Amino acid sequence: MMQQRIEARWIDAFAQVFRLCGVQPGESAAILSETQSRPVLVQLAELALQRLGARVFHVVLPSQRPLAPVPVRSTGASDAIGGLAPVVTALASSGFVADLTVEGLLHAQELPQILGGGARVLMVSNEHPEVLERCLPDPALEAKVKAGMRLLKHARRMRVCSEAGTDLTIDLAQARVGGGWGYTARPGSISHWPGGLCLAFPAAGSVNGQLVMNEGDVNLTFKRYLEKPVTLTVQDDHVTNIAGDHLDAELMRSYFAAWGDRCAYAVSHVGWGMNPAARWDAMAFYDKNDFNGTELRAFAGNFLYSTGANEVAGRHTLGHFDLPMRGCTVMLDDTAVVVGGQLQGVLA
Repeated sequence: MMQQRIEARWIDAFAQVFRLCGVQPGESAAILSETQSRPVLVQLAELALQRLGARVFHVVLPSQRPLAPVPVRSTGASDAIGGLAPVVTALASSGFVADLTVEGLLHAQELPQILGGGARVLMVSNEHPEVLERCLPDPALEAKVKAGMRLLKHARRMRVCSEAGTDLTIDLAQARVGGGWGYTARPGSISHWPGGLCLAFPAAGSVNGQLVMNEGDVNLTFKRYLEKPVTLTVQDDHVTNIAGDHLDAELMRSYFAAWGDRCAYAVSHVGWGMNPAARWDAMAFYDKNDFNGTELRAFAGNFLYSTGANEVAGRHTLGHFDLPMRGCTVMLDDTAVVVGGQLQGVLA
């Protein structure tokens, strides 16, 4: 097991990322954590912000009692704040917020209010510090992610195919486009570290076809590489069939069904990874407790299909799968942005 103690180089890494987020001497900087947060990350954030001269304060909340019928992992929808108004006010009035909650604020219900106050929020993924260090943001990636987001915004349709049998069509006409490169310096915005993604949240009734997860593709909710193919049939956004007579398929069927919620079967977002420093095989080197999996969402050329909450489609649920897939071809109208798992053109 790798040790989680303070290392000088990890303070350097945190300071480097916070500097990219525009943290200035004398600026108010909140560190948001909860009682189940990874202590070493909270400590590293404090030391790095103090090194930059920020005026640092902590907001520490009790981790909430789980209310879901099954374990919840890596949703980006932390319930730690629980609507507590004084906490929201403190964060919204801060210049910078280092988000060290277990699940992260990316889809938390309080996030619009926090960003509305002008705070810059960096969601630090709940990883071993070595993962964060290896996936330090590269400013050169920002322009490429923005280029991918522009392509998504102007496209009417996404089609995803693979030799394994994937053939999926996504109507992008009313989709909301997002992306991240691992830091943010713009007031009223959020990003996450590790970063490197181009995403679209499709409107209701936009996704149809077949998704074939092949051997070696990743079920990040389970932190598991698939050992046998699983075929998902998608109709009007919803997974209607999970084919496979083996453990990988049975685990997915069981987890989907446990929610008792049709929204859990529906698409959340679709997109592709952009980060050349992120590795598909990294999960093999870490214990599950040391690895949150954000790196595998971002590895360059993966197609990322996710189920669960989608505000654009008016669906809300904690049921969630992130499924990074290799070897896919992603077309935006007539433009190939990924071919056989390789980024193309200006994105490469």
